[in-house]
Amino acid sequence: MSEPELLALLALGLVGTFTPGPNNTLSAALAANHGLRHAWPFVCAVPCGWGLLLLACHAGLGVLVQQAPFARWVLLLFGASYLLWLAWLLARSDAWSNPTHQVLRVSFVQGVALQVINPKAWFLAITVASGWVVGFDQPVKRLLQVLPLFMGFGFVSNLAYAWAGAALRVWLQGPDRSARRLRTFNRIMALGLLATVVWMALSTSRL
Repeated sequence: MSEPELLALLALGLVGTFTPGPNNTLSAALAANHGLRHAWPFVCAVPCGWGLLLLACHAGLGVLVQQAPFARWVLLLFGASYLLWLAWLLARSDAWSNPTHQVLRVSFVQGVALQVINPKAWFLAITVASGWVVGFDQPVKRLLQVLPLFMGFGFVSNLAYAWAGAALRVWLQGPDRSARRLRTFNRIMALGLLATVVWMALSTSRL
């Protein structure tokens, strides 16, 4: 891989993984509500799930997703439904003053599955596969170069958002642990997920 190709790939990795999206929003929300340890399975799941998408695109599944509108809208339906459910949990979450409320939890398996139904993750995987891997000489060698790089980006970006959420946790608790700050934060995060669903619907046609 040439130096210009690598620099372009690094730029795409920074923009594609560190800009706000459902993964980063959930990483921050999970850590803010229940601590960094609680967010750890999801943080680890994101790069693993995205790595599976890149492998699928290398095998040709990305072309199928691009050329089959029905497949794109099925992904959107499942992805949007899951994110709306998580947004509902976040909006209702009041972990400190109402401990009986359902805990916001996204397991490792759920985190991996979220990548499969996340159009943004598919768009990034298809872009990387078509721009740096498929159709080039030694595609397997290129895949082995790109895969750990982007999985690393995914891990670091979500860990950074989770760390930021955990750092906010003390301030969100407030001196009286009244949960007012946390409730406001959770509702802002829920609106972020809702905005992501709208973005997914608008961008699905571009996959």
